[in-house]
Amino acid sequence: PQVMRYQVLLSLMLSSQTKDQVTSAAMLRLRQRGLTVDSVLQMDDATLGRIIYPVGFWRNKVKYIKQTTAILKQKYGGDIPRTVEELVQLPGVGPKMAHLAMNIAWDSVSGIAVDTHVHRITNRLKWVKKETRHPEEARVALEDWLPRDLWREINWLLVGFGQQTCLPVNPRCNECLNQDICPAAKRR
Repeated sequence: PQVMRYQVLLSLMLSSQTKDQVTSAAMLRLRQRGLTVDSVLQMDDATLGRIIYPVGFWRNKVKYIKQTTAILKQKYGGDIPRTVEELVQLPGVGPKMAHLAMNIAWDSVSGIAVDTHVHRITNRLKWVKKETRHPEEARVALEDWLPRDLWREINWLLVGFGQQTCLPVNPRCNECLNQDICPAAKRR
C-alpha cells in the first residue's frame, strides 16, 4: 500500500499540464524501473528526465519529484502524508493534487479537487454564487454548495466533460446534453 500511495502521488505530479496518455506512458516506464521511493532517490536527474519526458514541464518535475521523494523518505518513512495540509507543503503538490491524493491513496474525501476544467465548467453552469477567478475560490464555493457525498465524483465527471465537450475555446454546446440548462449555452 505504501508503494501504491507513492505511485499515486507521482502520477498526480506528472499529470499536471500533461495529456493522460503521456502521463500513463511515463508511469509505465517508471514502473518498469521499480518505482519506489528508494529507486527514485538512487536515480540521477538525467535518467529520471529521460524516463518521464515528454510530460509537461518535465525539467521542473524532475526537481520536484526528487525533492518530494527525499522529504517522504526523511520525514514520512517513505510514505505520503495523511493530510492535505502536509501534502501541499511538498514541492510541486498543489491543493487539487492533495485532494486527489487523499481520495485515491487514503480513501478519504478531504475536499473537491478543482482543476481548470472543474473551475471553468462550474462557472459556466453558475454552480458558484459569483464567478470565481481561481480554482481554489471555486473549490471553497463548491464545497459550500455541493453535498459532501458528491465531492468524490465531481472531479472525475467534469474533467472528462471538459476535455471532450465543454472545451475552453469553442465549447460544443450544440452537442451537449446540458444545453437546455446551461446559462453559457444560452448566451451562444
